[in-house]
Amino acid sequence: MNQPQLPEVDPSELRVGHYVVLNLGWMAHPFPRSSFLVTTERELDTLRSLKLKKVSIDPQRCEFPEAVAPAAPQGSAADAAQASEPAAGGARQARPAASIATQPSAPSPVEAHRAAQERAEKRFQEGSRCFKAVTTLVETQPEAAAAQTQVLVGGLLAELGSQGESSIRLLDQVMGDRHAQHAVNVMVLSLLLGKAVGLAAADMEALGQAAFLHDVGKSRLPTQVRNLDDSLTPAQRKAYESHVALGVDMGRSMKLPVAVLQAMAQHHEAVDGSGFPTGCKGDRLSRAAQVLALINRYDGLCNPWNPARALTPHEAVSRLFASHRSRFDAHVLQAFIRMMGVYPPGSIVQLSDGRYAQVHVVNATQPLKPTLLVHDPRQRPQPFVIVDLARLPDVSVQRSLRADQLPRAVLDDLAPQARYCYFFERAAQSAGDGGGTG
Repeated sequence: MNQPQLPEVDPSELRVGHYVVLNLGWMAHPFPRSSFLVTTERELDTLRSLKLKKVSIDPQRCEFPEAVAPAAPQGSAADAAQASEPAAGGARQARPAASIATQPSAPSPVEAHRAAQERAEKRFQEGSRCFKAVTTLVETQPEAAAAQTQVLVGGLLAELGSQGESSIRLLDQVMGDRHAQHAVNVMVLSLLLGKAVGLAAADMEALGQAAFLHDVGKSRLPTQVRNLDDSLTPAQRKAYESHVALGVDMGRSMKLPVAVLQAMAQHHEAVDGSGFPTGCKGDRLSRAAQVLALINRYDGLCNPWNPARALTPHEAVSRLFASHRSRFDAHVLQAFIRMMGVYPPGSIVQLSDGRYAQVHVVNATQPLKPTLLVHDPRQRPQPFVIVDLARLPDVSVQRSLRADQLPRAVLDDLAPQARYCYFFERAAQSAGDGGGTG
């Protein structure tokens, strides 16, 4: 049976809260998806810039406060849907809702954790797909590539701005292109750190775009020199370092703002002058570039091209502070350590009560009290419990471990991922119920 045709509105009638369905091919618009909820004025401006005569909307997926929800077009599929809904005192609810009698019980901590994981992983994968689309477009339609980047970063900034304090969540099931994963990982963490150091809105936008595109110049390099490795000859290393200039050149073709180009040009520079390609230092580096350079280095330590050289997140933070401190601005480095915590998401730890765990969520307001997946062989088929250390004042992290230092049974059950990817979420008072303490 054919689905009812969705109602259409003039682009000028669109509002934040509309769920739009673009009947266009992937390359004909700059959005990561063809159907989505409009959440920012920037997305509205971009939709209107497409010069479409009509835009389809899905009334059942729009999200308006009932008092201000726009009326559906006359004679549309929405009318039929409304007529089929049971009336309650003559009033129509904005969205269908289950009765209290059929409301499901509150999810368990493990169920809530998995739901949050799925949301974060979905958003991360959307960013990865956007990166691949941008790198496909940049050579032939550079301004369209820039528009896609702008929409993606604008959406993330809107989320960050609307949720107050943020928590950083480790992702489990991240598959696909490693260059795309690196771009999204660096963008997400850069925006979080930019917020932590108090960057202005315009600087945050520039930082997000630069972080997403910082390695775009590698697409013009031969495969064998796209990644830094000790085996590269001096000539190959010089070719590798040219990705910075190539990326800036591509950014100019995209007509990116000067602040974005500057951060892209400086993402391998260091405040002590030891970076490349120019060796500029100190105040000559923009604040956005200082943030991007630090995050890029952190991700390179955790997720190197050769997995055998990967550091744990705890080891990476320790090395940045102990060995590479001179390369980074002191204020930015301190903000990064506060943001990630001494034991960042992904760290394998042993608790003061002897149990083993993996850090999964760090709240910037309580970085020493993360939320953990604690190994508990009594729990089957899921051999762990979700524990929020903020609710267990007598339990603390005793030490950090590498995965190969875990007992075999614990390693098999926790199954830590080979790559460390992150996304953000609204910080909660407690991410678990403190279960599994016995």
